[in-house]
Amino acid sequence: MYIDLVVLVVLILIVIIYFRRFSSFVYFIAIVDIFLRILSFIKNNISFSDIAAVIDKYLPDNILDIIGNYTNGLLYTIIAWVYIVIMIIFWGYITKFFVKKKKI
Repeated sequence: MYIDLVVLVVLILIVIIYFRRFSSFVYFIAIVDIFLRILSFIKNNISFSDIAAVIDKYLPDNILDIIGNYTNGLLYTIIAWVYIVIMIIFWGYITKFFVKKKKI
């Protein structure tokens, strides 16, 4: 089943076409990853086994899990490093935002 990969790629394409800025792409990747990690935390710490089973069956733990399901070896390593670079850029955007606000 390629549903998770297809949904992620379609959403990324929509963000790229609609917003046309690299920062929008970076924010989208970070938002999706944080959302999946929150759901993973809920899955692991919820007492309702039915909800945890649904989350476990239909949603991956993070974006790297989606990539890992369909690639391996050198391709996975390259995509994982691209993902890490995107997360570092996201961290830079967030840091720049807080420095501009002078809240640190």
